[in-house]
Amino acid sequence: MKILLVEDEKKVASFIKRGLEEEHFTVDVAYDGESGEFMALTSEYDLIILDILLPKKNGLDVLRSIRANKINTPVLILTARGSIDDKVEGLNSGADDYLTKPFAFAELLARVRSLLRRASPEKSNIIKIADLELDTVKHIAKRGDKIIELTAREFALLEYMMRNKGRVLTRTMIAEHIWDYHFDTGSNIIDVYVRRLRKKIDEGFPKKLIRTIRGVGYVIKED
Repeated sequence: MKILLVEDEKKVASFIKRGLEEEHFTVDVAYDGESGEFMALTSEYDLIILDILLPKKNGLDVLRSIRANKINTPVLILTARGSIDDKVEGLNSGADDYLTKPFAFAELLARVRSLLRRASPEKSNIIKIADLELDTVKHIAKRGDKIIELTAREFALLEYMMRNKGRVLTRTMIAEHIWDYHFDTGSNIIDVYVRRLRKKIDEGFPKKLIRTIRGVGYVIKED
């Protein structure tokens, strides 16, 4: 799952980004409101974590712009402004949740997962396709009784494909969702990762789940 973090305090941003990446999320960071707004409007994210007191453009103005452009991505406001009036204004501006600083990372992570579950057709932490099972909290992948060892990037790629079961994912879609904002789209790294993933989850099983759609991209499906 891909997250946009808009936070001007670089130490805080680095701490959150590192923690989320350890949980197998892909994280883009913007350090001011204008950059955050541009990234939110031009790239696809599963969740936006947004500070309010930002340089160049206030976070609430960014939020209103996102909603005015019909982007329904869940937004978690993360700010030092914690009065009831501040929370009401944030939620009325289109936020889905509100967390005040200082915060425990465990609570931030729990709220992130809750918002992602709420927005996903899959309401459970367990995603299944045929005999393939992915636990997005414990980071365990299994096919039948076999535990599949995955790197963080392989896990993120498999989760993205499974959440989009039956949908053809182009290389551009995969690049934008699994790699960060500065990914070199001319690289063949996506094909390399899909080959690795196919070898791990399909090799030795009669039913092949990952399919190549020649000239377009990849899809995972059970029929």
